[in-house]
Amino acid sequence: MKQIAQILFPVSVPEPFDYVVPPSMKLGLGDFVYAPIGKQVKLGVVWGVRNAKQKDEERSLKFVAERKLCRPLNPGMLKFVDWTAKYNCALQGQVLRMVIRSYKALDPSPLATFFRKTDVERPAGLSAARKRVLNVQGIWPARASEIAKAANVSASVVRTMAGVSGLLEQFSAPLDPPFDIPNPVHDGRQFALTDKQKQAGALLAELVRQNEFSISLLDGVTGSGKTEVYLEAAIQALKQGGQVLILVPEIALTQAGLKRFRQAFGAEPAQWHSNMGEAARRRVWRECAAGRAKLVIGARSALYLPFADLQLIVVDEEHDTSYKQDEGVIYNARDMAVVRAKFAGASIVLASATPTLESLTNARTGRYEHLILPERPGAAVLPKIDLVDLKEHKPESGKFLSQPLIDAVTDALSRDEQAMLYLNRRGYAPLIICRACGERLKSPDTDSWLVEHRRTGRAMCHLTGFSMPMPSACPECKTEHALHPVGPGVERVAEEAMALFPDANIEVLSSDTAQNPERIRHLMEKMAAGEIDILVGTQMVVKGHNFPHLTFVGVVDGDLGLAGGDLRAGERTYQTLVQVAGRAGRADKPGHALIQTHMPEHEALQALAEGDREGFIGAELAMRELLGLPPYGKLAAVIISAPDGRKADEFARKFLAKAPRTEGIEIMGPSEAPIAILRGRHRRRFLIKAEPNVNLSSYMQVWKSRIRPPNKTKLQIDIDPQGFM
Repeated sequence: MKQIAQILFPVSVPEPFDYVVPPSMKLGLGDFVYAPIGKQVKLGVVWGVRNAKQKDEERSLKFVAERKLCRPLNPGMLKFVDWTAKYNCALQGQVLRMVIRSYKALDPSPLATFFRKTDVERPAGLSAARKRVLNVQGIWPARASEIAKAANVSASVVRTMAGVSGLLEQFSAPLDPPFDIPNPVHDGRQFALTDKQKQAGALLAELVRQNEFSISLLDGVTGSGKTEVYLEAAIQALKQGGQVLILVPEIALTQAGLKRFRQAFGAEPAQWHSNMGEAARRRVWRECAAGRAKLVIGARSALYLPFADLQLIVVDEEHDTSYKQDEGVIYNARDMAVVRAKFAGASIVLASATPTLESLTNARTGRYEHLILPERPGAAVLPKIDLVDLKEHKPESGKFLSQPLIDAVTDALSRDEQAMLYLNRRGYAPLIICRACGERLKSPDTDSWLVEHRRTGRAMCHLTGFSMPMPSACPECKTEHALHPVGPGVERVAEEAMALFPDANIEVLSSDTAQNPERIRHLMEKMAAGEIDILVGTQMVVKGHNFPHLTFVGVVDGDLGLAGGDLRAGERTYQTLVQVAGRAGRADKPGHALIQTHMPEHEALQALAEGDREGFIGAELAMRELLGLPPYGKLAAVIISAPDGRKADEFARKFLAKAPRTEGIEIMGPSEAPIAILRGRHRRRFLIKAEPNVNLSSYMQVWKSRIRPPNKTKLQIDIDPQGFM
C-alpha cells in the first residue's frame, strides 16, 4: 500500500508537508530525508508515516527523494520540538532549525592525516627547523599545519620528517575525535561533603537511579556547595551509562565550574555555546546523537542537542535571565528544560541561591522536590550586609563612591584582603549630554542613548551594537568640547577607585574588557590568586566565581533595576544583590557588603539588610497574588513593529479588534514600548494577563491566526515575558 510521509523542514514553516514514500524506501519517525520543496531539494525530518487515503490519491504529491543513512531523531525529541513550538507560538520549522545546527554532523567524521613522534634516535647534524619540530610540546598527535605553526616551520618540513628519516609517524584518524569518557568513580573531590550535602546529594542520586522523570529545586545560600551536591546526581547518571546536560547562564563565565568537572571525572566536558566554530559544533552534535558525549556543559541552546540517552539535566543559577531567548524562537530555557526532561524520562535539578518565585512556589506546594542548603560549609559564613543611604552620605560632586564605601575598601586593603565594586553598567557613562544645547546623543534609528566608552574612545549603543568615535563637538549645535558624561559606568568607577587607591592593583571585568574566555580565565585566576586588589565589574562578576581572599563587596547603585515598569523589578534586584554580596567571605574570613541606595526603605533592600528572605518572599508573593501575576496568573507580551509609527498604530488597532472574547483574559495596550524605536522600527506593545486555568498559548495562537501582518510589519509573541523593553 502507498505510504505518505509527513516531513518537517528546518525553515520557517508552520507544520510538516506530505510526500509519497517510494515503494523501495522504508521510513520511520525521526529519519532524515531529502525532499523537494519549492524549486529545491532540502533536508528534512520524517514527522510521521501513514497509509495513503482516498483523498491522497487526488492530490499531486511529490516523492521523497532520498533517505539519509544516519541515526534518526528519537521520538522524545520530536515531541519536544512540537511542544516548544506550540507553547511559545513559534513555527515548528524554526524550532527544528534550533535542533539541526550542523548539517555536516549527520555524516561520520572525515578522516585526516596526523603525525606523532617516534622513538627513532635523533641523527647528528639535524637541521634547526627539524629540531624545532621535535621540541614542540603539548600538541601530539597533530596535523601538519598545527605542528608547523607551533614550530614556526613549513608544513613540508613536518611531512618529510615522516618519510626517510622516520622521526615522525604519519597515520589517519577521525578529524573529530570522540570526547574522553568521564569516570564516575574518579576521586577528584577537594573536600568532604557535610552531612546536609550528603543527604541532598543522596536524594538526587536516588531520583536519577529510578530512571524516571523528576524535578528538584536545590535551594542553597551562596557558597553552600550546590555544585558538589548535584555532582552526586551526575555521578549516578554516568554510572548508569546515561548522558548529563548541565546548563549554565553564560559558558564563558564558568571556567571555575569546568575545572571542577574535570577534577571530578578526570575528563574534559563537551561544551556547547553560540561562539563555537563549525568544526566544534558538528563534533558535539554528532557525539551527543551517538550517545558518546556523556557530559555536556552548555548555554541555553544546548537543550536542543539530540541526546541519545539523556538521564539528568541541571539548570544552574535557574533564576538567571540569560536563560530567556528573546530573538527568533522566544523561549525560557529553564521552563523548556523541565519539558525536555519529561519527554526524556530524565531527572532535572534547578539550582539557585535565589530561586524564582515560580520555582519556589512549585517546590513549596509539592510539585518539585525541595532540597535546602541553609549554610556554608566549614568556617565560612554569610556576609554581613548594610545599606548606605545616599541622601545622608552623598559622594563628592562628580564622584560616585560614598565615604562609608571608601572606608570599607580601605579597611579590606589594610588587611591584605580584596574588594569588589559592582555596577551593572558597561562603559564610562550611560548618557552623553551637550551642556550648550541639552542634546542627548542617541543611536541612529533607535530610541536609546549612546554610552561613552573612554577606554576605546567610542560612543556605543548596547541595544544595536552601533559604534562611532566619540565626537569632539555636539552633532546638533556644533559646540566644541560641550559633550559631558552623565552618570557612572564601570570604567568611571574604576577611574575614581584608581584616584582613591593609587597603589592598588585595579582591574575591570565587563564584556567590553573581557571579550573571550581566555581573558576571563586570566582575570579570574589573578583574582583567585590574590593578585588583584580591587575588581570593578558588571554582572559578569556575579556568576559562580569563588574568590577566597575577597572579603568586601560594594554595590555602587543598589537602585539600578528598581525603576521602570518591570513587574519583576523587586525580585530581580533582590536576586542580583544576594548573588553579588555572596561573593564576599567564601573562605574562612568573614565577608561584608555595602549597598549604596537612595531607597533604603524598599522592601527588597530591607530584606537584604535584615537577612529576611522569607519576609521579602512573603511580601512579593502577596503583591503578585493581589495583581494576578505569576505564579498566580500567566503573562504574554506582543510586540508590533513597523517602519513608521502610523503603520504600527494602525496594525495594533486592527490586531486588538481581532482578540478572541474569553473570560479570564485581560488585555493591556497597545502602547509605545519603553524603547519606542529600535533599528528604525517603531514598536507598540500589548501585555496580556490570564488566570491560571486559561491556556494562554492556545489563546495567543488563535488570536495570531486571525490576522496577517502587512508587508514590513512584524508581530512577535512572548509567552511569560521576562523583560519589558
